[in-house]
Amino acid sequence: MSRAESLTVRAPSPLWTFGLLRSELVTTFRRWRTLALLGVLAAVPVLVGVAVRIETKGGAPSGRGGDGGGPAFIAQITNNGLFLVFTALAATLPFFLPMAVGVIAGDAVAGEANSGTLRYLLVAPAGRTRLLLTKYVTTIAFCLVATLVVAVSALAVGALLFPLGDLTTISGTQISFADGLGRALLMALVVTGSLTGLAALGLFVSTLTNSGIAAMATTVGLLITVQILDQIPQLHAVQPYLFSHYWLSFADLMREPVYWDDLVKNLELQALYAAVFGSAAWARFTARDITA
Repeated sequence: MSRAESLTVRAPSPLWTFGLLRSELVTTFRRWRTLALLGVLAAVPVLVGVAVRIETKGGAPSGRGGDGGGPAFIAQITNNGLFLVFTALAATLPFFLPMAVGVIAGDAVAGEANSGTLRYLLVAPAGRTRLLLTKYVTTIAFCLVATLVVAVSALAVGALLFPLGDLTTISGTQISFADGLGRALLMALVVTGSLTGLAALGLFVSTLTNSGIAAMATTVGLLITVQILDQIPQLHAVQPYLFSHYWLSFADLMREPVYWDDLVKNLELQALYAAVFGSAAWARFTARDITA
């Protein structure tokens, strides 16, 4: 029995169709495309760690510090492998992580329509609203898994190639390794939250077309466009409203005390994008004619 047929005959769950969510999660994370994306993300910390290790054999690594971004973290990797986690998140967040999320979100609804299973899924008792919510929750689950894959890969490579121990924050104070590990986990959660707005945008795009490839390409294209706009000085007035503007604010978690202003602004902005484009996706999906 196919996945669509099994969902059609399944009785509705009182907890917003848990069976549908479980089926969606299993289907998403079993796809070769998803596994390939996670594999690429896991490889990024390996490449960064090996590159820094090779460079340090010839001398101290060059690094520019001061703002808490990637270069400042790179300069600290040789002193403490835990900094590879922060560097890997900073390296993957501008493009690799959101690109992967854009692929999953863009294909969420359009991919079902393209394969001809969307109509059968809607016959299930879950209905359109619950199906759309399930798709969004699955995308957020991918955001979390993808971020943790980067962080765990970086931690393993950092522990293998560099020493571990107490570390120095961006502010110059010392914190314990356990505290640093806790902050690394918190950073991963913040990075996951930073991708929720893009996930809602991708889901909305996915409801506009029956072509999964077109939805994925459009979502990734919008991501690249927003990233470019965020780098143009003349657009400084609108940049704080772009969903990617505060993405790297997670580095402020490595300050002592933690600088919360940009972190809060980032999460508030993501909540706004999620609400606006989530509502737009719901309005579009519940009103469209499903022919495939």
